[in-house]
Amino acid sequence: MIDFNKISDIFCLVDEFCKDFDETTKLFVLGKPSKRPPLMSKSEVISICLLFHLSGFRCFKHFYMFYIQRHMQGEFPKTVSYNRFVELSQSVLMPMTIFLKTCCLGACSGISFVDSTPIRVCNNKRIKRNKVFKGIAEVGKSTMGWFYGFKLHIVINDKGEILNFAITQANVDDREPLKNESFLKAVFGKLFADKGYISEKLTNILFVNDIHLVTSIRNNMKNSLMTMSDKILLRKRSVIETVNDELKNICQIEHSRHRCFANFIANIVAGLIAYS
Repeated sequence: MIDFNKISDIFCLVDEFCKDFDETTKLFVLGKPSKRPPLMSKSEVISICLLFHLSGFRCFKHFYMFYIQRHMQGEFPKTVSYNRFVELSQSVLMPMTIFLKTCCLGACSGISFVDSTPIRVCNNKRIKRNKVFKGIAEVGKSTMGWFYGFKLHIVINDKGEILNFAITQANVDDREPLKNESFLKAVFGKLFADKGYISEKLTNILFVNDIHLVTSIRNNMKNSLMTMSDKILLRKRSVIETVNDELKNICQIEHSRHRCFANFIANIVAGLIAYS
């Protein structure tokens, strides 16, 4: 399982951030603070959410009830019931997202890769029976076929560090997030992508912002000149596929057991922090 020193490091980082977050936001909080604060602090809730994605467990309920509450009472002495913890995990979504955006993202080196991966919320046979994401999720198509859910768009540097991310519905075009300036705010230099990002208009827009979009060409397109270095780096685009695979199969950002949309977002954000 996870090393004790690793648990301490994660908790200390999160706790320092939560103290700064509370100090900064206390002037903007509406209403009076609760006279009966929750037994578990924000830093404890966030730390447990992150530890799940690093633990190798497939089910969070099993991880919380049979590992945290039984074997980690020394680290988390005031654990609450599972249902109450789910409520607390929804309440820390905002600080957890800000922690990811401010403390966990990497730095651009001039060579970046962009890609999207499907986040399925249920099996295709159960689309009509799904009530949790009714009116929110959409049907989309990827290289692996049709799916129901969302898309996770990520930009990484040549080291595999996440530079930024965006979550969209499944029917949104892969190129749409690139048209948003805030998505590529920290990116410069060359941006490598697959054939799904081919667009002359998008290339011109990014070129104005000092970003050179490099993609391979389709079979029905005319050949174009490309430097040898760009060809070699384009072959290295598989590094982002490895990141997507690790996010799904190790960090558990995709599963079909969500009971509300807030838990779905919290699970993805915690998985991205755990990877970072």
